[in-house]
Amino acid sequence: MSNIAENIRTAARILQESAVVEPRREANSLLAFALQKDKTFLIAHPEYVLSREEETRFRELLQRRARREPFQHITGRQEFYGLDFVVSRDVLIPRPETELIVENAVGILKNKENPAFCEVGVGSGCISVSILHEIKTATATGFDVSEKAIEIAQLNAESNGVANRLKLEISDVFSNLRNEIFDLIVSNPPYIPRQDIEALQPEVRNFDPLTALTDGSGDGLSIIEKIIRESPEFLKSGGFLLLEIGFNQAAKVREMFRAETWQSVEILPDLQGIPRMVRARVRKAKG
Repeated sequence: MSNIAENIRTAARILQESAVVEPRREANSLLAFALQKDKTFLIAHPEYVLSREEETRFRELLQRRARREPFQHITGRQEFYGLDFVVSRDVLIPRPETELIVENAVGILKNKENPAFCEVGVGSGCISVSILHEIKTATATGFDVSEKAIEIAQLNAESNGVANRLKLEISDVFSNLRNEIFDLIVSNPPYIPRQDIEALQPEVRNFDPLTALTDGSGDGLSIIEKIIRESPEFLKSGGFLLLEIGFNQAAKVREMFRAETWQSVEILPDLQGIPRMVRARVRKAKG
């Protein structure tokens, strides 16, 4: 049996050999999780000798991470917009850049009276739950084609105290939506071209659900086009659409917005300056 400092050194070497980014930080995180301690404990007690059970658990977790299983799948959790979310292989792991959608949604809805919004492809629920947590008067409807994703979104809505304001349904885009209109529609749709999947990090390529990464047509644009085309039917006049897009899709996506239907079409960058989100306002809703 060995102590904390020795385990971290060994784990960092193994993770580095497996091409894991920031291997020492990951080694610290894995060990803290295995011991059910915070990282401050690791720093303060480098001489702490692991019990046989603790060492066995740590080695098992280390092997999983060395196979490039995401740390979030190992812990079953991910923080997003300051909240804690359950995640699994059935949903896309929430990513920091997607917080841009939440920030813009909050800005749009915060001054409206009892606003209502819809999320297409709700996944873990991170977007809808975060917006509802910020806007206490809002209600939302979330769709997904995956029943397991709906179950996880429900868990996250309950654990974050917004389940009574979030209606979750199985639906392929708007196929099951009838006679409802919203102030806002949001989506982080599958937008990665199928030919680019193999170039993704193993954590994404091998563990995120393929249906959350790419669309049926393979170019990454078909679901985006469908959302843009059908959204006006479900938006109030002057309502907004927020969509996350791929880094090289801005020009093609902008062309999908018909001038007679949409106004104020903006492509917004993330913190790295990458075109990340389209924000558009419908001129006049159908009917």
